Amino acid sequence: MQKMTTLPNGLRIVTDEMQSVESAALGVWVGTGTRAETRKINGAAHSLEHMAFKGTRRRSARVIAEEIENVGGMMNAYTGRDVTAYYLRILRDDIPLAMDILADILKNSIFDPQELERERGVILQEINRAMDTPDDIIFDYFQETAYPNQPMGYPILGETARIETLTRKDIMNFMHSSYQPGNMVLAATGAISHAQIVALAQQNFGEHENHALPAIEPAHYVGGDFRHDRQSEQLHFILGFDGVSLHDADYYAIALLSGILGGGMSSRLFQEIREKRGLAYAVHSFASAYNDCGIFAIYTGTSAKDAQTIIPLIANEIQNLPTTLQSAEMKRAKAQLKSALLMGLENTSTRCETIATQTLAFGKPRPLDQMIANIDHVSTEDIGRVAKKVFASTPTVTALGPISHMDSYDKIAARFAT
Repeated sequence: MQKMTTLPNGLRIVTDEMQSVESAALGVWVGTGTRAETRKINGAAHSLEHMAFKGTRRRSARVIAEEIENVGGMMNAYTGRDVTAYYLRILRDDIPLAMDILADILKNSIFDPQELERERGVILQEINRAMDTPDDIIFDYFQETAYPNQPMGYPILGETARIETLTRKDIMNFMHSSYQPGNMVLAATGAISHAQIVALAQQNFGEHENHALPAIEPAHYVGGDFRHDRQSEQLHFILGFDGVSLHDADYYAIALLSGILGGGMSSRLFQEIREKRGLAYAVHSFASAYNDCGIFAIYTGTSAKDAQTIIPLIANEIQNLPTTLQSAEMKRAKAQLKSALLMGLENTSTRCETIATQTLAFGKPRPLDQMIANIDHVSTEDIGRVAKKVFASTPTVTALGPISHMDSYDKIAARFAT
């Protein structure tokens, strides 16, 4: 059963009790990420996530790791464009320890200068690793091409030149401005009680004062063309379009559209490009949604000589979909989307993240029966209408690898012109 309490300082506490398990997942999700950065401090949100584990006024970095692992627990974190998360998985008897450590790293981190220099090196290695992984870094290139010269397009890891000059003061200022109780959700699922979590939250976070948040620059989709000629066996290619936000009435329709086009082995693009023609090992679509924007995209990795063949095939599937969509495809896409929701409920960590991110986005967790009903309500006409709207927007073309055989941007864009 899901319950929610808001402390006087604005911290929201959401829980979902699962008494059939012996473990618990809990964490703090902060409604800030790369989008809250300026270009000068790009990478601050991710660097802060790293530094939170590097020592507090009460614990060294080693002690933080040992205290959790001494009881068999696991702790991790991640940074996104709109959210940063710190979360743990522990046994039910160790919930007070987990809460104490969460509060300690979020309130008492000291950002030791020596630790910062060591972690700067680690982050630079992480950036270099991404640069050496073409099917990873291309998504950063894609995001920056879709949203140029704005925080929504900044790389989450940051750029090497920015990380090298990022100061302790930059990171501390970022934390103090964005890590406000009213911008945070404490979520817990599994072998917990709501009353226990609220009491521990009040004890550990209750005195944290709330202040106004800095303004976030609205996202503005632009689109365009980015190509990096690089010697490799594969050409990595992303074709994207303007999508919908989390709050858009067509949120579920575009999710189903993605499933039909490239959401699995039975999808149109997988069957046409990989199974029927053997032109690529990987091909899939995705719809990413944020509070004020969204994006729809198709990724494939192929050989240089096959790129000219694949792009017209993608365009053909997109153009034909509104008039050839079959009820069996709709039924299959809905089953896949609903099963993903329901299977996620069997995992305490996924369940915890879901209620936390939904609370950040919508103010409270969304009822499962409402989400299922919204999926079932989408019609074939809705899919066709959304497809026409999405694919009428300016394309974003991003390619990394041997690009000499690719068509020009204008030629690719013309395939989607109506």
